[in-house]
Amino acid sequence: MGGDHRKGLAIAVAGIVALSPESLLIRLVEADRFTILVWRGTLLCIGLLVASTIIARTPRVITGIGIGGAWVALLFGLQTVGFVVSITNTTVANTLVAMSAAPLFAALYERVLFRQKLPRRLWTVIVVAMIGITVMFSDSLSRGGLLGDLAGLGAAASFGASFVVIGRHRDRTMVPAMGLGGLVAAAIALPLADPMSVTAADVGYLAVSGLAVLPVGFGLLAVAPRYIPAPEVGLITLLEAILGPLWVWIALGEQPGLRAILGGSIVVGSLAVNSFLTLRSTRAYKTSPL
Repeated sequence: MGGDHRKGLAIAVAGIVALSPESLLIRLVEADRFTILVWRGTLLCIGLLVASTIIARTPRVITGIGIGGAWVALLFGLQTVGFVVSITNTTVANTLVAMSAAPLFAALYERVLFRQKLPRRLWTVIVVAMIGITVMFSDSLSRGGLLGDLAGLGAAASFGASFVVIGRHRDRTMVPAMGLGGLVAAAIALPLADPMSVTAADVGYLAVSGLAVLPVGFGLLAVAPRYIPAPEVGLITLLEAILGPLWVWIALGEQPGLRAILGGSIVVGSLAVNSFLTLRSTRAYKTSPL
């Protein structure tokens, strides 16, 4: 393993570890979901735009996102709304497992919109993951968390669409667009929010989330593909579906049901196997003789 590869692994793992407390921070906030969205979206926007400008050493990184960036901002804003609605209506485990399906939605969009041929293995993964999601959702039917599960799946669908747009505009950095997406989410929620109702503790949790956790986490994950293959980064991001619920369980004692654990294991397991096989084939291609 070369030095660059070790560096890429360390950056990706650090990014996921940095992001993993996000679900707990939202759970600790006592305000309603719309007020959370206004504060979280605004602070996320400030955090990511400032971080992007500092890294690029020019504010032009913001104005240079183009039409593609506008689409990413809209899609990321919708993803942010879905994520917060989900995490305030179902277990953190269910939300994060649903969100982990975003790459599958991206693959389906590529197939439908651009006639991209999908490997047979990926179709198998999609079917297996949908079985796992169905099992997970059946647990929520008895717990009253179906709205949250559906919102999480909607967030994954929006996030997957943003992957497609980002992939079609690789010549531009889209981190500022994700920041503007926070502003989109805040604007959507503002008519139903009461921003002045938050407590000092709430502001503290939201500030840590929007100004530290998300900019650092997203920033590191954006850098990692420079050193290791994208499938390997995708494999590492699945750790969030494990670490996020772990922090919430330690701090708040929240435990998912047995069917949720089973369904989540099926989804994450199928995605992990697909990422591993994709990574192996990518490495085999790179090391094959000309």
